[in-house]
Amino acid sequence: MQEQEFARQLAAEGFDDILTKSLPAAPELAAHSHAFAVKALVLDGEITLGVAGQRTTYRTGEVFTMAPGCEHTECCGPQGVRYVLGRRHV
Repeated sequence: MQEQEFARQLAAEGFDDILTKSLPAAPELAAHSHAFAVKALVLDGEITLGVAGQRTTYRTGEVFTMAPGCEHTECCGPQGVRYVLGRRHV
């Protein structure tokens, strides 16, 4: 799926804050949460999310979601990551 098409899909699903982010390779961030729902499409690179003791790596073309308040860790791959994401504030 292309970036613009995914952004349109996010808007149709009620995500009110849509942006593209790039993060460099980095060690794992400590467990934290956000007060909003997230849905994101990885455009380049990879990101590993740890939720409830399960670590999952998302690569180019894959989508991840997270509910508001979901405690998680995150770690960007060796090339970093670029993704388009939507935030739905509750």
